[in-house]
Amino acid sequence: MSRPRIFLSAGEPSGDLHGARVAEALRRRWPDVELLGLGGDRMAAAGVELLAHVDQLAVMGFVEVLRHLPYFLDLMKRVKRTVAERPPDLMLPIDYPGFNLRLARHAKETGIPVLYYIAPQVWAWHRSRMKQLARNTDRLAVILPFETELFRNAGANTTFVGHPLLDQPAPSVSRDAFLRDLGVDPARPVLALFPGSRPQEVERQLGRFVAAGQAVHARLPDVQPVLARSSAVPAATYAGAPYPRTVDGWALLHHARAALVKSGTSTLQAALSGTPLVVTYRMHPVTYFMARRLVRVPHVGLVNLVAGARIAPELLQDAATPERLAAALLPLLDEHSAERRAAVSGLSRVRALLAAPNGHDSAAERVSALAAELIRG
Repeated sequence: MSRPRIFLSAGEPSGDLHGARVAEALRRRWPDVELLGLGGDRMAAAGVELLAHVDQLAVMGFVEVLRHLPYFLDLMKRVKRTVAERPPDLMLPIDYPGFNLRLARHAKETGIPVLYYIAPQVWAWHRSRMKQLARNTDRLAVILPFETELFRNAGANTTFVGHPLLDQPAPSVSRDAFLRDLGVDPARPVLALFPGSRPQEVERQLGRFVAAGQAVHARLPDVQPVLARSSAVPAATYAGAPYPRTVDGWALLHHARAALVKSGTSTLQAALSGTPLVVTYRMHPVTYFMARRLVRVPHVGLVNLVAGARIAPELLQDAATPERLAAALLPLLDEHSAERRAAVSGLSRVRALLAAPNGHDSAAERVSALAAELIRG
């Protein structure tokens, strides 16, 4: 096929990043490939024609999604109309289950092959959807090693492609240069604060993260808290936070001694940088009430799920007070503590588990190869 058309669908900042890398890999394989779909600035820069931007799509929680339901219903109609007018040779959803599971089903019903990249974590909150995912996909590219067996048992044609964060190069900027540019003393330890990548997350988490940083600083005055600011969140959202801020969270993790991280992909970024962390999250009370009755996993943090053990403390909802968060962080900031040594060892194990076996290609290149199989097949 000389000019394939591929529809990519990502609905949040992390999906935009991974989708952009896949788009670049697809262009290397087919320089004239036509790419369209849902995503963000990175996917647009990689040549994807966007029907909607992640700024309107990154909504989390049962209550929050209900508020935006009319928008999503209208968006699905627009996507279906586009797919009918410009039929793609492949549908490539990326995570984002609420929308993409329905999109995958529509594609299968209309005869479009489906390659789902970054499987939604339905094994945690809705295991019956694992079989739905198997029915509505031709291939499933997973990035967490334990997912392979889970989804194969549900009937999905599953391939572990390795975690895409492993393909991110180490920061090129030195610790001294990075911290001095932020006005931070390189001779003193840094506590990285990661309150989230979506506006509603940051609005809900930021106050506790700042208060936890203040509680740590009261006990260890030498420690310097630094905030990771998401480029997808308006800068005004961080107004009033008293700490230096950076959009380069990857470099911040590499140069920090410990981190306080909102549950999500950033916990794996901390693992890959070897930075001991505390995992936390607080959501809308109604969302939390419902989630407690749906979620069936021993850990919330991805870093702990991959490790199969609690290598990072988890403090959630009412337990996530600034005082308790600070108490969990203090031993991780001590270079000689047993807690820190155990955490560093566990994080090293996680890094090894996230690597795909037998191959030097990136995760995006492996996904591109699966796409080629489906389109040619």
